Amino acid sequence: MPCPALPDGFDFTDPDVLQDRVPFPEFARLRQSEPVRWIAQRPGIAGFGDAGYWAVTRHADVKYVSTHPELFSSNLNTAVIRFNESISRDQIDVQKLIMLNMDPPEHTRVRQIVQRGFTPRAIRSLEDALRSRAHRIVTTALENAADDGSFDFVTQVAVELPLQAIAELIGVPQEDRSKIFDWSNKMAAYDDPEYAITEEVGAEAAMEIVSYAMNLAATRKECPAKDIVSQLVAAEDEGNLSSDEFGFFVILLAVAGNETTRNAITHGMHAFLTHPDQWELFKRERPVTTAEEIVRWGTPVVSFQRTATQDTELGDARIKKGDRVGIFYSSANHDPEVFADPDVFTITRDPNPHLGFGGGGPHFCLGKSLAVLEINLIFNAIAEAMPTLRLVGDPRRLRSAWLNGVKELQVSTR
Repeated sequence: MPCPALPDGFDFTDPDVLQDRVPFPEFARLRQSEPVRWIAQRPGIAGFGDAGYWAVTRHADVKYVSTHPELFSSNLNTAVIRFNESISRDQIDVQKLIMLNMDPPEHTRVRQIVQRGFTPRAIRSLEDALRSRAHRIVTTALENAADDGSFDFVTQVAVELPLQAIAELIGVPQEDRSKIFDWSNKMAAYDDPEYAITEEVGAEAAMEIVSYAMNLAATRKECPAKDIVSQLVAAEDEGNLSSDEFGFFVILLAVAGNETTRNAITHGMHAFLTHPDQWELFKRERPVTTAEEIVRWGTPVVSFQRTATQDTELGDARIKKGDRVGIFYSSANHDPEVFADPDVFTITRDPNPHLGFGGGGPHFCLGKSLAVLEINLIFNAIAEAMPTLRLVGDPRRLRSAWLNGVKELQVSTR
């Protein structure tokens, strides 16, 4: 029996939808009945002049789009599936300087340079410092909790380690991490009226990060240090990054390496506290599979987009050159053809071929190892220092077109 159709006008990128919930029932309907579905939009509402996009919801199809950049471009319309409708095309096009929005061969060149900072050896070199920071973050949250033991998990715990990891990685002074936090929030939260952030403010924040990073790069060129910045920019004529390329790389770190890991940690904590059997299991055994299940379950990036470079077919859909194609990781990560009991949070899930770090291909998450390390370290610290943590209220969700974000999660140690 076919699944019922989507409600008239339903749009998976409507910020009001994600502010309320991730639309898992609607994803399930499409996976079963129409896994590649045209979603109509009023021209201009997403920042583009077209009439909508194709929603790709099955795991196999999301992987196919991700691994065929010659058919599905990240560069033509960028990877962001919906901007504010007030954005100009020039503001969209400038974002093509960010690695996320490049196609091979330019993407290949930049990625080969920046991946020097994400080698297994580079990540291992951060582990001791980040373990110490994770324990300090949790201890400080305990010390600053209200008299009844309550505090906001997002701002007191989840935010801190990703910011400090980025600062540690690229040599940003730790006292400047609040600037990175503020700038990245302004870039990513333009759809949330609580922040009252316009596209102009978001663009200004992006330029602040670029300027900050370029100054940092210039300093390292003059006086190299033993950090990733010096490795990436010290010898531009020897295949390294220019100062402006480094600036746009730091933008990517600020959003992709900060917002996503912060939200994974928050969703993980909420999942543990609403699945107490899994929290007890984690405290007792610390399964090495935990971080991967947290990322699958939370899927911080609901979707990115690609643009068809030629007429092609996907499933039963005939996609025309120039059509935008939304790849919905949240749906793929709950595909029952791939995951047994996908709607169950199970930290021992293995294998776990989730797409929370991307669907493979050139844009597979460069910082996966760092994110997994951060998640493991922070939950180990929480389990040791806050074993009786409990929820005080429901999460307050971010209004966003493509981020599965949480602004506040009140918890208590008593």
